[in-house]
Amino acid sequence: MVNEKILVIDFGGQYNQLVARRVRECNVYCEIYSYKTPLDKIKAMNPKGIILTGGPDSVYREGAATCAPEFFDIGVPILGLCYGAQLMHQVLGGKVESAPVREYGKTKTYIDGAKDTLFKEVEDETVVWMSHFDYISKMAPGFEAIAHTDDCPVAACQNVERSLYGIQFHPEVLHTAKGKEILYNFVRGICNCSGSWRMDSFVEESIKAIREKVGDGKVLLALSGGVDSSVAAGLLSRAIGKQLTCVFVDHGLLRKDEGDEVEHVFGEGGQFDLNFIRVNAQERYYSKLAGVTEPERKRKIIGEEFIRVFEEEAKKIGAVDFLAQGTIYPDVVESGLGGESAVIKSHHNVGGLPDFVDFKEIIEPLRDLFKDEVRKAGLELGIPEYLVFRQPFPGPGLGIRIIGEVTDEKVKIVQDADWIYRSEVETAAKEYKDANGVDPAWMPNQYFAALTNMRSVGVMGDERTYDYAVALRAVKTIDFMTAESAEIPFEILQRVMSRIINEVKGVNRVLYDLTSKPPGTIEME
Repeated sequence: MVNEKILVIDFGGQYNQLVARRVRECNVYCEIYSYKTPLDKIKAMNPKGIILTGGPDSVYREGAATCAPEFFDIGVPILGLCYGAQLMHQVLGGKVESAPVREYGKTKTYIDGAKDTLFKEVEDETVVWMSHFDYISKMAPGFEAIAHTDDCPVAACQNVERSLYGIQFHPEVLHTAKGKEILYNFVRGICNCSGSWRMDSFVEESIKAIREKVGDGKVLLALSGGVDSSVAAGLLSRAIGKQLTCVFVDHGLLRKDEGDEVEHVFGEGGQFDLNFIRVNAQERYYSKLAGVTEPERKRKIIGEEFIRVFEEEAKKIGAVDFLAQGTIYPDVVESGLGGESAVIKSHHNVGGLPDFVDFKEIIEPLRDLFKDEVRKAGLELGIPEYLVFRQPFPGPGLGIRIIGEVTDEKVKIVQDADWIYRSEVETAAKEYKDANGVDPAWMPNQYFAALTNMRSVGVMGDERTYDYAVALRAVKTIDFMTAESAEIPFEILQRVMSRIINEVKGVNRVLYDLTSKPPGTIEME
């Protein structure tokens, strides 16, 4: 399905998925593989070019991640980033040592060459993001330095004859002023990629591939209403129509009106041709969660109960040919099935398959996409923007945004408070953008209301109250690995506070969470 690709060889660096995303922003398909991947397998994939990532180790230490010299004779352009650049020289006869001056953060860099290739349209002086304690003290034979800093003589280098390039800094992060241009120059210029990887062609080709794979078979999908499963459902529906059955388990812990929104899009009379089954299991979940206060225990109950409900519906449907899942590329990599970076989570989509569904094979139509690409695919499929751009939402839903025991009363409180909060922020952001043409700088990447387990005395009218405190969370983040509290204008927060206290029964106090991540998490369980 993909005619040309770039391979990212993972040496354990923290920005490796970001490298792949930047390549795809050049409209070139890209995949991540561990440095342990056999050379024959890499050759068989016939890449147009290879990028070696950063890593946490020193290339000269015993046991450090490495590769054979033959790797650099594959015959395609290779770009080494940070650790990858140092490894290239260490393996090919150069020398890497501990740097006399370590460089971290934004660093002024001087471009000395490659103005027609790697540094095309990059100023002679530019700012890059450095993060290294080693440096290339002696280049391998055939290389020339093409950039330097005040403390790093080889900030970039090249061996044009062998089409090998090395960069000591990180072009993939936004702090590098011309990072996108540098990667574009490598991928589209040096590797001669055409840039034909686009969402419209992906959707069209995926539909053809699904039809060929499924034939006249039946497919079962657990539809959560989240972005990934919704786009998977839309893609499968466009390919095979009523051969697809989606089971939507409404556990009563979704945001306000979300269950109805999902049914409106995918249910009878909606815009997709498929079999839609909605299971309203709210009371069942509330019963199981009664008296439970520990967050992890709530997570397990909600997850286990989903399995039970889905199992019951699957038995009614009977045997199917395929079980579909909304697995996306970060799930694959983070589960240790792609790159070499530390395993972050054991994702349910790529872990063990449910043994209660009678199926022959699994199908994951979004397996090669990042989240932003999934959203683009969703728009191509005609899925409404309010669903495509829905904020990240935890699997256990409001179960972990309610501190303490979950009850139907508490669920209604947090749903209503959260809806008011999100509505006011969205309205204010839209008004700002309409007036200024850009999103406001304070606009958070994720924001929601949570219900604390704290009750306090208040006065409403002439009466004393003893009601709950709602906490508002809003964060600015790029990768959701770290986050800072968003500085939402005080007048907006005041408006949110006033509406929540006046309109949501059972609340007499509103708090704003200023905690960053770390030490906190984005959720407030």
